[in-house]
Amino acid sequence: MMKRSVDWMAGLCLIAVSSGWAAAGDWSQFRGPGTAGVSNETTAPVRWTASENLLWKTKLPGPGASCPIVQGKKVFLTCWSGYAVDLENPGPKADLRLHVVAFDRDTGELLWDRSQPASDSEQDITPRVHDHGYASPTPCADDSAVYAYFGVSGLHAYSHDGELLWKADCGSKTAGFGCAASPILFEDLVIQNASIESGSLYAFEKSSGRQVWVDKTIERAWTTPTLIPLEDGTVELVINHKDRVRGFNPRTGENLWFCSGIDDYVVPCVVGHEGVAYCLGGRQNRALAVRCGGRGDVTETHKLWEVRIGANVTSPVYYDGKLFWASDRGVFCCLNAKTGETLAQQRLPTGARLYASVVAVGDKLYVTTRDAGVVVLDAVPEYREVAVNRVEGDENLWNASPAVADHRLYFRTNGWLYAIGE
Repeated sequence: MMKRSVDWMAGLCLIAVSSGWAAAGDWSQFRGPGTAGVSNETTAPVRWTASENLLWKTKLPGPGASCPIVQGKKVFLTCWSGYAVDLENPGPKADLRLHVVAFDRDTGELLWDRSQPASDSEQDITPRVHDHGYASPTPCADDSAVYAYFGVSGLHAYSHDGELLWKADCGSKTAGFGCAASPILFEDLVIQNASIESGSLYAFEKSSGRQVWVDKTIERAWTTPTLIPLEDGTVELVINHKDRVRGFNPRTGENLWFCSGIDDYVVPCVVGHEGVAYCLGGRQNRALAVRCGGRGDVTETHKLWEVRIGANVTSPVYYDGKLFWASDRGVFCCLNAKTGETLAQQRLPTGARLYASVVAVGDKLYVTTRDAGVVVLDAVPEYREVAVNRVEGDENLWNASPAVADHRLYFRTNGWLYAIGE
């Protein structure tokens, strides 16, 4: 077990160096290091209220489903304002503004709030769109800039002081509940899945926003791409979309391999461990595992298993040889990662759809529900509830996974940003 843990950490370090992430203790992108949803920390609070383990809270300039990130001395997140904050009285769509906001990591002080008008191509409000809103993708950051994606309104890069550095267009099409895929960093590139907006996967130069490469064959994928390190020291960019899981060279966009996948749209993020890509997706809830490193069609040679259990929206974590997730139907699931065998299924204490993905800190799993607070579970192949946490007085929607840094949890609701720690 120790060797596997060391190998896994070495892989994360390889990606961290390639991506230009800052020092340990940051949570610089969607689902943290390696988009894996697993913290490098060993502990964080498992219980909190409005009066216990709440270090600070700060009012947000608008709602959003994106997760906070932590980079250096700052916490970044995205919001929207001006239109459809109130579903019953949306106001004029021309007033819609898209915000990138920075806060002091230790105090919660608002450092800056920058906003841009939304594209004319942005969707009109409907109950389905309002369920997620206009700020769903999570930003990413390095030591020089923060990068935020707003679908048809483009990819925005801001300096750490709030200066708009560049914007890049990624397409003008919309579908369903809006955009969701978050940007990631690799070396000097920002990589963005814009399957919904243009059927494309883009790589832009971090410093300028210049397009470096594009693949225009990404079908019906709201998922964030994943970087997976291999034993030979290379890194593959893996994306799961309708019908196929695919591996790319992240530097050039070269198609390396593909495997038959889920015959439906895909939202969950791929999780990589020791060169294996674990994939969920589809309205019929399926899961599969593919070993990376192949070439061409690897369906017969590299697909390890496929089972009819999974999640339509939420992403899993890998911990101690097992895959854990909480499905959007509100069911806790655990699989044997080697075989795909189901080890546990149990309904969570929620009556609502669940859109936030599980996060692991040490041997604890944190599941954000929309109506029942944050459920903390032991990371074992059975349903073992440790605590259910709420912050009294905040009736806003909890719709996002936490960032984890310095043994603290950073949560956002539609109204507030919280720092939870001892």
